Amino acid sequence: MEAPLFLLTLFLISLINPISAVDFIFNGFDDSPSPSSRLSLFGIAKIESKILTLTNQTSFSTGRALYSQIIPTKDPVTSSVLPFSTSFIFTMAPSKNTLSGHGIVFLFAPTTGINGTSSAQHLGLFNLTNNGNPNNHVFGVEFDVFANQEFNDIDANHVGIDVNSLSSVYSNTSGFWSDGDGNGNRVFKPLKLNDGRNYQVWIDYRDFVINVTIQVAGEIRPKIPLLSKSLNLSGVLEDEMFVGFTAATGRLVQSHMILAWSFSNSNFSLGDSLITTGLPSFVIPKESIVKSKWFVSVLVLICFLVVSLIGLVAFVVVRKRLERERKRALMEDWEMEYWPHRISYEEIESGTKGFDEKNVIGIGGNGKVYKGLLQGGVVEVAVKRISQESSDGMREFVAEISSLGRLKHRNLVSLRGWCKKDIGSFMLIYDYMDNGSLDRWIFERDDKKYTLSCEERIQILKGVASGILYLHEGWESKVLHRDIKASNVLLDRDMIPRLSDFGLARVHGHEQAIRTTRVVGTAGYLAPEVVKTGRASTQTDVFAYGILVLEVMCGRRPIEEGKKPLMDWVWGLMEKGEILRGLDPRMTTSQAIDEAERVLQLGLLCAHPDPRKRPSMRQVVQVFEGDKAEIFEAESSEDVESWMLKKMGSRGSSQEFWYGSSSHPTIEQIRLHSLSVSLSSWNSSILEGR
Repeated sequence: MEAPLFLLTLFLISLINPISAVDFIFNGFDDSPSPSSRLSLFGIAKIESKILTLTNQTSFSTGRALYSQIIPTKDPVTSSVLPFSTSFIFTMAPSKNTLSGHGIVFLFAPTTGINGTSSAQHLGLFNLTNNGNPNNHVFGVEFDVFANQEFNDIDANHVGIDVNSLSSVYSNTSGFWSDGDGNGNRVFKPLKLNDGRNYQVWIDYRDFVINVTIQVAGEIRPKIPLLSKSLNLSGVLEDEMFVGFTAATGRLVQSHMILAWSFSNSNFSLGDSLITTGLPSFVIPKESIVKSKWFVSVLVLICFLVVSLIGLVAFVVVRKRLERERKRALMEDWEMEYWPHRISYEEIESGTKGFDEKNVIGIGGNGKVYKGLLQGGVVEVAVKRISQESSDGMREFVAEISSLGRLKHRNLVSLRGWCKKDIGSFMLIYDYMDNGSLDRWIFERDDKKYTLSCEERIQILKGVASGILYLHEGWESKVLHRDIKASNVLLDRDMIPRLSDFGLARVHGHEQAIRTTRVVGTAGYLAPEVVKTGRASTQTDVFAYGILVLEVMCGRRPIEEGKKPLMDWVWGLMEKGEILRGLDPRMTTSQAIDEAERVLQLGLLCAHPDPRKRPSMRQVVQVFEGDKAEIFEAESSEDVESWMLKKMGSRGSSQEFWYGSSSHPTIEQIRLHSLSVSLSSWNSSILEGR
């Protein structure tokens, strides 16, 4: 019984194998009745000139071509999907006048015809209602040249594997992997599917793995597939299926053509027999420039431009000259003198992003200050936009240009430019100071913020003194700042102080009498004589500098609600011999404790009530720059006080030195006098050289 059973099995296998094996190859498609009967054509598909044309330049059309015979796709004994291999050469001929779309699909379908399919983005494969239906039993590999968001297409030039839906289960940008770049590294080279070139495709399926490879027709098949994915088609393919191609156009049109095709479920090398040479080319040739219709027009235009160039240049030169003359006639006298500093409003507006509130870095009495970028975003600047509501706006604008516009010193903020757009619209452009105002570093109580040390504060005060000395003596004219305070001292990237805000400044000849009697400045920094007479001098700047010294070293503002004025408070500590208690408790003093005491005393001396008793800024700078070993060998304040009590007696000369009074001196007056004597003894040789 076993032998007959074995023979019966062999007989059945011999019957099955011929049915399962399918091999065919088309090297061109013949339109004669006999061969063409091997293909079934639907829609607008047709064969002409041995080319299977699925669609042409007709919009919203579908074309489908299927192998006429049904293909067994499953083993009748095991019901497993039979392996298959197909290779074909296709081309997409783009339209000359419009964008191109949509693409080609190689497919397995259970039925023939195109009923239930749509054109355009559905590629003649599905329609709006059945896309994604598992009962479709359709498998396809799409070559899509349009990115459809509804199908989650990755781009407008991709290859995708479709199972019952146009939303590909796997996809990749069209192209191929080269063997390497010489160093063993794979290199991906993209291919544009609808550029009119002929492309050969290889699709192989076996052992539940689908491989898709594409290359320019005639080139060697890449060793690495474009797509190589695990895929079980058992639930997708029926026992017998039709195999072929479908394509569609929408509003975007192009010709979809198949030039050669092979299929086999037994011979995986059958595709090597496709003829890849001598095929027609559908690449749109580039027109010669000389032959193009617009060449003559362009040539005439170029000739016209060349002929007109000289006249145009002459016209522009004359026009600019007339424009300069017109602007010069409209300019005010001070604008003529300081013209090199002018910057256009458009550049400033662009550099501050339209004066965006996010760029505001400060708000002053006469307007806001913006951070900006000029010269193509290279130069950082600070733009002060003077408020149109400010009654002093024009006065401040002219004062800053006429003073700071020509001043150059490392401890003065540089005025980079200015702008006057129209009446009441003024802007001043300064170098940007990275570290902001000294006021913020002294008074912002932020535990995370770095606190200036005693040495750093003294160096800053020294720099400010140098800047004020330059204003008083270092330029062709004498400049009174009249608003020296911590908020007007800015710190650059290297913490170098720069005096700013010259809106209240006045320029005078060195021998010229100062006539202004208008009281200006900031409360707490005004010298007594300014409050009484309104008359400013270099000594009023010295007084304000003295207050600045005290507030920087003590970390207190000149006037604070509920507290003694800063100067009175420090004098009180001086009376008690406890002046060091006035130092800012947040700052570190290290070895500079003696220097800090002398700087506090210098601040008190600069803030002397009598302007005749204050040192000049030259003396202040000389004290800072003198030999510190010599300066700080002076007697202590207690020793000076004892010496004064012995020497003064009832004589009035020392009293007159301080207050010009002949009455008996008080302890406070004696201490004030002792402070003056102490400071004078720091470096008598320097002070005598005044």
